[in-house]
This record gives sequence, structure tokens and C-alpha cells, in this order.
Amino acid sequence: MAIAEDRETKVRNDRRDILADGSWYYNDLPAAMDAAKASGKPVLVIFRCIPCEACAQLDEKIIERDEAVRRVMQQYECARIVRMNGVDLAKFQFDYDQSFAAFLMNADGTIYGRYGTRSHQTEEERDVAIEGFAETLIKGLILHGLYPANKDSLVAKTTGDVPPVKSAEKFPHLRKRDFGEELDYEGNVVKSCIHCHQVGESYRVNYRFEGNPIPDKILFPYPHPKVLGLIMDPKTAATVEEATPGSAAAEAGMKAGDEILALNGQPILSMADIQWTLHHLQDEKQFDVTLLRDGKLQKLNFPLPKGWKRQGDISWRVTSWDLSRQVFGGMRLRDLEPEQRKELGLSDDQLGLLVRHVGKYGDHAVALKAGIKVGDVITSIAGIDENLNESNLLARLANETKRGQDAEVKLLRNGKAKSAAIRLQ
Repeated sequence: MAIAEDRETKVRNDRRDILADGSWYYNDLPAAMDAAKASGKPVLVIFRCIPCEACAQLDEKIIERDEAVRRVMQQYECARIVRMNGVDLAKFQFDYDQSFAAFLMNADGTIYGRYGTRSHQTEEERDVAIEGFAETLIKGLILHGLYPANKDSLVAKTTGDVPPVKSAEKFPHLRKRDFGEELDYEGNVVKSCIHCHQVGESYRVNYRFEGNPIPDKILFPYPHPKVLGLIMDPKTAATVEEATPGSAAAEAGMKAGDEILALNGQPILSMADIQWTLHHLQDEKQFDVTLLRDGKLQKLNFPLPKGWKRQGDISWRVTSWDLSRQVFGGMRLRDLEPEQRKELGLSDDQLGLLVRHVGKYGDHAVALKAGIKVGDVITSIAGIDENLNESNLLARLANETKRGQDAEVKLLRNGKAKSAAIRLQ
């Protein structure tokens, strides 16, 4: 109860404090758009999951108008959205595992760029920084100054996929919970809120309920540039810090200090913009990079290795908890150390994942009810016994099993072989 009350307090205090500040349109995007039409300014829209700790430091600096962003933020009409209820999913598409995401827009709805990247459950230092956010805002002003002459180059950044529903509360399994389009500040405001991660979960659940394979685009969304060996400097808008030796980035000729200006013709304002481009690549075997190197404009061809999207780790994502409910019965797993594998006599090609968590409640307690315990070592699920990490095992099971299927789980407990059965969801 104390935790729930704390979450309530956070959400209510955020509304109180931001409204008192007077410089934000709070949960009122139409008002921000109208103001931008009148002022001629671009719009900065920030989506923020208040209870989530990730990116809290960056968010606080933005709210307090840190010196790095104070002047440039005055040149935007600023909107703060703290729920996904009622949000237009055709317009606002981003990595829904984020607890912070920003859009830089024209008042007509054209998107200049996105900001907000995450590759870990809690750590954010390598992904976002107030200095990088400031640079992104400055670049957004440049694009705004060129608008509408540059409108054609922004079409791909503005036009996303067609969502299955107009807004999150219309997803079938969320509709059952009677979410409204607004938050209930008169009642339990936290329970009335649709979180960003619930949108990402809903996309997967839709495929699962319909019995269709889940595309890599949904299973491995918004690939982090580091999957390709592209290490970006978070204190800049989009400058390369390192091209990992032997990586696809190094093979493509990327170098430290390269400032990425465009990918496939799309202007790049941030690491999130890079991820947007990578997210929408399907069967392409390459993409084009326009960059600034030592003050000179250059263009590179960036070949893509086979299966590159599946190199990303989805196990850190909040949405992976729901995926683990569906195919693991609520277990969370991790790799064994080499010496542990050796002690258990597991071959190099044998699955061996340690159970680090077993859900205790509701649909997350299926594995627990089947007798599986923390400390067990999973060696096979539903006939899959290849040596996979948690991320790729989640993906394999999501696409190779069906809801309602009974799956045999083989495991080792204290070195002894056992088996259990879980019903997949």
C-alpha cells in the first residue's frame, strides 16, 4: 500500500508543480498546438512516465530549465504528457519501453525529430544527457527555420506504421479495464493511467491473440546503434564516440568524431532519430549515411549484417516482463557463468539459463504453480534446447508456440534432472 500511495503522490505532485510553473501545457497537446500556430514557434512534446525512475535526472533538469536548455526551450511551445490514454498512436510512435520521450514538431503535425534512448533498466548515462538534449533542440530550431522548404525530407520521420487502434485504451485487452481518455485525478490516478510500456505490450499481445508470428520489428523494436557497433556520444546530438573494432560500423568506415547529419535522406537530430530509421528498415541490406567529418561533408554506404536486429537485447525492456508471462510462465532467466556450465556438464550448444525470478501473482505465477524455483537451471522449453540467451529464447518461443499450448520444461535442480509443464499464454 505504501508503494501505491507513493506513486499516487508522485503523479499528483508532478501535476501540481508543473501547473504552478506556468510554462507547460499539461496533458493538453491541442492547446500547445494552437499556441504554436499563433506564435510561430515549434512544439516540444515530452512524454513522461512519472513513477519510473529511469531518466528522472534528465527530466528534472528539463523541468527546472537547466542552464544548458533554458534559452533554447523558450523558443518552443512546451507540452508535457504523463499518460498514453487518448494519445494518437498514428502520430506519436516511439520506443514504448522508454519512460521519457520527446518530440520536436511543427504546429501542422510534421515531426522534426525525436529524443530519448534507453538500453538498460535503470542506467541512463550512456544514452541521454542534458547537453545532448540541448543540441537536439538547437537542431530542431534550424529545421523549423527552414520549414516548409524541407518538408519532403521529413515525411519519413512523420509517417509511421498504421496502428491497430487509434489510441491505447481501444486495444481489446486494455478496453476490458475501462481506461478513459484522461486520468482520474478525483480517484485513483495511477490505476487510471495507461503507461507507455503497456502500448508496446499491446502490440505483441495482438499478434499472440490472433495466433500470428510477431515480426522482428515488434519483438526487437528501435535497435540501439551499438548493435551495429556505433557508439554515440550522449552529450551531443548525433556524434560518433567510437566505431567498435570489427563491427558493422567499422566495416562501413564510420569513425570517432563523425557527426551524423542524415540517414537515408532523413535529417538526424539525435540517437532516437537513428533508432527510428533503423526500426523501419526491413529487408534492406544497407543504408546511406551523410556525415560531417573534419569539417567536410561525406557520404557512406553502411552494409547491414544478416540478422542484425536480433543481436539486440530485449531482456532489459519492461515489455519483456509481459512476454515472459506469455512464454516463460512468469520466469526471468539469466546466462550461467562458464564455470557453472562446466560444473553442470552442459555442452557449448546446450541451453542453460538460471531462473533468477519466478512470478508470484496471477498470470505471472504459472511457472511457480508448476513447481519451478529460483535457482533451477532451464535446459529445454517446448522442445527448444539450443544455447540461447534470455532475449533470443523469448523471441523464439513467442513465434514458435501458441497460446494455450502445454510446454514441457526440462531443468536441473541441484544437478538433478527434473521436468515440469506450463501452459503458455
